[in-house]
Amino acid sequence: MSPYGTLLVIAKAPVAGRVKTRLTPYFSPGQAAALAAAALADTLDAVLATPARRRVLVLDGEPGGWVPPGVEVVPQSAGGLDERLAAAFGGCAGPALLVGMDTPQLTPALLAPAAGADAWRDCDAWFGPALDGGFWALGLSAPDPELLRGVPMSTPETGRLQRARLTDAGLRVRDLPPLRDVDTPADAIEVAALAPGGRFAAEHARLTAARPVPAPEPSPYPSCTAGGR
Repeated sequence: MSPYGTLLVIAKAPVAGRVKTRLTPYFSPGQAAALAAAALADTLDAVLATPARRRVLVLDGEPGGWVPPGVEVVPQSAGGLDERLAAAFGGCAGPALLVGMDTPQLTPALLAPAAGADAWRDCDAWFGPALDGGFWALGLSAPDPELLRGVPMSTPETGRLQRARLTDAGLRVRDLPPLRDVDTPADAIEVAALAPGGRFAAEHARLTAARPVPAPEPSPYPSCTAGGR
């Protein structure tokens, strides 16, 4: 993608009761929102440190002073998540790489293969699978909203179906490493440990000091350790 592409971050504004609701009741709605804000800040830090022509936050909600300089903000479209992702790509000219706000362990090094000068040599799409069966990154050399519309989102099969949509369209797909989304308190523990120097880890440590460790939830996705949503 080099400096000639667009980096997209799709996110919700960190408002209590609207974000990271699966972190409750272990965390209060306000604490869950604080963790979401920290995760989004870490994500935007990684995006700002990655070469790109544009960096765009595709936001559900109102922006605030937490949006750093150098990041454009555009509102999410109406409709399901597939429609909102499709619209985000539809606003791009040239190569675009989209990530979410649920992987604060994100680093420029993880994005580098899809954001370097040779990212699109013999490649039409980049796919970053998530361990819960989803995906944390999707890059398209020629953004086409129809590659996303109609893909069932937030299911154990989302990643597999989305990647199949790309290959069925004849695209040459390369994969990024699988990452864990922060959805549950147990996820938060693991992700904070993966990026101990980040804002998410610091906020998690502050909120969990002297509190019992939450029991891990049984995973509904036993076959998804190889990634893909």
